[in-house]
Amino acid sequence: MEGLNEEFFANLKLLQKEYACIITHGGGPAINKELAKQAVESNTLNGIRVTSGDAIGIVQSTLIGKVNPQLVYELNKAGISAIGLSGFDQFLLQSNYLDQETYGYVGEVNLVNTQLLEMLISQGIVPVIACIGVTESGQALNINGDTVASAVALAVNAESLLLVTDVSGIRIEDEYQEYATPTDINKWIEEGHIYGGMIPKVQGAIKVLNAGIPSVQIVNDRLIGTNILSQELSKVK
Repeated sequence: MEGLNEEFFANLKLLQKEYACIITHGGGPAINKELAKQAVESNTLNGIRVTSGDAIGIVQSTLIGKVNPQLVYELNKAGISAIGLSGFDQFLLQSNYLDQETYGYVGEVNLVNTQLLEMLISQGIVPVIACIGVTESGQALNINGDTVASAVALAVNAESLLLVTDVSGIRIEDEYQEYATPTDINKWIEEGHIYGGMIPKVQGAIKVLNAGIPSVQIVNDRLIGTNILSQELSKVK
């Protein structure tokens, strides 16, 4: 998020000429600052932020109240019509606990309100979704940003999913990979080449690819990076 620059917004505008775009986002650095400021401890497990009862309110207010409006402002300033959303808006991201005993107030997406997204897209507006889900009882849940991206991509039957990060894709032994298959990725995870926050990113990519989304990429701010290919396409390649 902090590394987004003019080049990113320019490339996004070019992308809009071919595709209707939806943006989902997290906000790890901003959350870390707020947690530290309020002396609330936090840790990650399997690339997922363990979110306590004390932390969930901070995560929610930071993502919805600070990170999301700032990103929407930057998009609008760049000439991209955008509006900020979270799981609470017309129950956009209906969610359940992922594993409350292990992760606390962390969720998984059960249902995406695609009608809301389609309505905005039809008006030429880019939905910008903060990764906060909501339960039936109205409890906010922190959801991994890449998990939300994957869930939304599947729900709207997207033509392509771009997972934007601060590196140029998957790097194995100091070399960025132009292409990767699910077999490659599982092997690299086992060998420890892929770790931390990259694990849910690549696992989400594989899930989306297996579900039929034609194109999944892990890219940098120039929207260039690693193309995740199905085993069938890799044979053709």
